[in-house]
Amino acid sequence: MTVEVRDAPEAKRYEARVDGESKVAGVAEYIRTAELVAFVHTEVSPEYEGRGVGAALVRTALDEARAANLRVLATCPFVAGWIARHPEYQDLLYQSRSKVSD
Repeated sequence: MTVEVRDAPEAKRYEARVDGESKVAGVAEYIRTAELVAFVHTEVSPEYEGRGVGAALVRTALDEARAANLRVLATCPFVAGWIARHPEYQDLLYQSRSKVSD
């Protein structure tokens, strides 16, 4: 099985398709600014669950964020969990620079 992932900026999401099919097998929705990309929702169609579609979505999205020098805010539990299991991507995580004073 081959998973192809592409950015669909007009829809603000990455889309995954399997084996050249036109049907979207999964999506990773985001909000992007000049410095940050926030991943807010990831969804894989039930027939493709457990087959690596979600992982392909996240890996491609994070690789593109790294190439664009963007920090990542993983509000989506799937993306956050994937990053936690892949330490080579943890350097991308957004860290707030503001300090709260008492």
